[in-house]
Amino acid sequence: MSSKAWKLPPIDESIVDSVVAQSKLLPPIARVLVLRGLHSDGQVNNFIHPRLSNLTDPYLLSNMEKAVVRIWKAIDEAEPMTVFGDYDVDGISSTALLTRVLLTLGAHVKPFIPSRLDEGYGLSQDALERCVEEHEPRVVVSVDCGVNSVASVAYAQSKGIDVIVTDHHEPQEQTANAFALINPKLTCPEPDRGRAMAELENLSGVGVAFKLAHALIKHGRAQKKDLAEKVDLRNYLDIVALGTVADIVPLVRENRILVRHGLAQLDRTKWIGLKALKEVAGMRGAAETYHLGFQLGPRINAAGRIGQPMQALQLLITEDAGEARRIAKLLDDTNAERRRIEAEMADQAFAEIDEYFDPKKHYGLVVAREGWHPGVVGIVASRVSRHYNRPAIIMGIESDGSARGSGRSIDEYNILHGLQACSEHLAKHGGHKMAVGLEVKPSALQVFRQDFNSAAASVLAGADLSPVQHIDAVVSADLLGRPLFDQLKDLRPFGQDNPEPVWALQGVRISGSPRVVGQKHLKFMLTSEGRTFDAIAFNYSIDRLPEGKIDVAFTLKENNWNGNTSLQLQVQDIRPAAE
Repeated sequence: MSSKAWKLPPIDESIVDSVVAQSKLLPPIARVLVLRGLHSDGQVNNFIHPRLSNLTDPYLLSNMEKAVVRIWKAIDEAEPMTVFGDYDVDGISSTALLTRVLLTLGAHVKPFIPSRLDEGYGLSQDALERCVEEHEPRVVVSVDCGVNSVASVAYAQSKGIDVIVTDHHEPQEQTANAFALINPKLTCPEPDRGRAMAELENLSGVGVAFKLAHALIKHGRAQKKDLAEKVDLRNYLDIVALGTVADIVPLVRENRILVRHGLAQLDRTKWIGLKALKEVAGMRGAAETYHLGFQLGPRINAAGRIGQPMQALQLLITEDAGEARRIAKLLDDTNAERRRIEAEMADQAFAEIDEYFDPKKHYGLVVAREGWHPGVVGIVASRVSRHYNRPAIIMGIESDGSARGSGRSIDEYNILHGLQACSEHLAKHGGHKMAVGLEVKPSALQVFRQDFNSAAASVLAGADLSPVQHIDAVVSADLLGRPLFDQLKDLRPFGQDNPEPVWALQGVRISGSPRVVGQKHLKFMLTSEGRTFDAIAFNYSIDRLPEGKIDVAFTLKENNWNGNTSLQLQVQDIRPAAE
């Protein structure tokens, strides 16, 4: 049975009726759009048909022109450049994107990704020193990192290196004094600041890198540079979509446009590395955000977590089919090992928390152990946060008593604010409201654990944190067919801030005998209003099924099996039928 409270948000049905009349959409689809703040015909049309022509001018971002002029000078004068990225999917995608574009423009450029274990997160001084020693650049362009790397940028500038920072993370009070600092969370030029901030503030790191690439092409074409005419940025949108989805930024506004077109580009990708990765991941059918977030992204991420991130980068920039297949297989094997380590760490974290957890006392969860792999702590933090519906921090304890790790949060809490409230215990920290990285000072772990819980409690103590099953609309059986599914596809891509709609059928019965598939999943048939539907419930035991009539919350999927295509209800929750 369900332990969740089902919530169907209130809505003005007259507005839904108006959207139906304007757009000819089915009422459940119109209801979803209204719930997401889309009321007018123009808003609905732009959402259903996100056009590349609606992307904002990249020059709305502060310092863009200064950065573009300096990079083109480096291209024209054959100055050595380095694209300095981070080791997660967003950072690797950003590095691959900008490296590919700059090479096509004739730049003398090499990419660089730091070592997670030896050099830490982002534009650290250790990593930058190695970068300078290996590549001797005159220009360093950071992607997905650097906004707060004050000391590192000062070091590079002292060596006569111009640093151009592109980043999307939250700026701290003191930002890096870079040659040019491009971050949509910093101010944009007037008079378009308001519009630009609304469109751009949620960009991922690869989204910001794409804006720089766009500006470089615009400038090059204005200057009649032949190589700029040959670059078609649409070919790079699959790489942009990969980093954007993997970084779990809101899939609205500009991100929605980039990912919608990026998914279409992924189906016909020209990059042999992505082709090899799709093959080794067993990706089938038209690309969806699921494939990026749960098949391709984790394999790229695994290299940065427990392997060599430069291998993952090389996969995205290689032109050698044999090398692509070799690296893709290596990433697949690395991801399998990552999953084994993750499962072991998660079991230990759950066991420790379960021993003391009191939902009325514990609002911010911190677990740390010696020997925990620093590359997997973020994934385990996500699992812990989802399980307890609390912000969670998972860390590995170092030999000197310090602790390094990652935190993940829930919608109700800005975890970065939580770290700022405990900053006296931290050697360093950074991130955004849903995800952070941090290092706790030696011997400060216990007091940090207490203070972080207190900071979370000050915000969450009055909130209802019990599990909730959100329902977008209660539907009738006669509506569950191809017309609804076809209109549902127009709401894609689904992800952060645009979740896949969850529907509910009420008072249905299970037909025949449910059966267990894949050891822990349940397949069964549902009957309602004279119609029968195929359904599957993942990680659902047969003894949890209520007796008699039931209400079912589900997403509507297309199931392909043995060449046959049919609609299937992917069950999210089941409860006894409401009176």
